[in-house]
Amino acid sequence: MDNKAFAEKLKVRTKEFSINIIRLSASLPDTTERQVVRNQITKSGTRAGASYREAANRTGGKAF
Repeated sequence: MDNKAFAEKLKVRTKEFSINIIRLSASLPDTTERQVVRNQITKSGTRAGASYREAANRTGGKAF
């Protein structure tokens, strides 16, 4: 697998992971404690994809 194919595959995987995290957090009950956990799960779970895209855009995609 070349770098371009790997980069595209990683982009898709991080997006799917983020979507799954959002679905998981949406399925949690609405209690005060769960809201805190839900917010943290959503923030940390979607950060990987956001960080990857930010790094790829910063370098023009050449490093990925």
